[in-house]
Amino acid sequence: MGGGKPLRRFGETTLVARMLELARSYCPQVAVAVRDASQVAGAVDAPLICDDPTIGGPLAGLASALHYARELGVSSVLTLPCDAPGVPNDLAVRLAGALTSREGVAVAQSAGRLHPTCALWNASTLDILPAYLASGQRSLRGLASAAGMVVVTWECEGSDPFANANTQDDLTALQPRPAKTGIGPAQSMAAIPGGALRLD
Repeated sequence: MGGGKPLRRFGETTLVARMLELARSYCPQVAVAVRDASQVAGAVDAPLICDDPTIGGPLAGLASALHYARELGVSSVLTLPCDAPGVPNDLAVRLAGALTSREGVAVAQSAGRLHPTCALWNASTLDILPAYLASGQRSLRGLASAAGMVVVTWECEGSDPFANANTQDDLTALQPRPAKTGIGPAQSMAAIPGGALRLD
């Protein structure tokens, strides 16, 4: 997409602001994981947690979030990407309902695809992270498997709620659609639901 994804426009706001709004609908305690603060250029009103520069990809953000969770003394971390703005309203509730003490993570799935960036991680996953990193692996899916994973599936009725914007065309397709107004007095205004968002 040419960089600057978190600050790309989504409707009347930005992708990162939209995801913050969604995150706060799940939990009041929210932080944003970034490679460096310039990614969001002071545009978010939430704590920033910086990635460990020795870890690449989305795993770096998860590692930072797990460390932050341990500092706060919380038991689990819900991860969300900044470029999937249509994640389901029931995401946190369903993932939490599936996660037990036997698993380390509950991962969303739709259309036969896992979405390990949309997952609820036991904070204790931090304990197995050093060994996982020492093995040379770096994928979220690999860590989820090592931690013990339960999969929670969402059906796709029309658009995929976990669709994400990897290109400008993707982002255009995911933009919220304007409300449709009726012609006659008996018709009421109906909002057409928009698409989806994710952070990397």
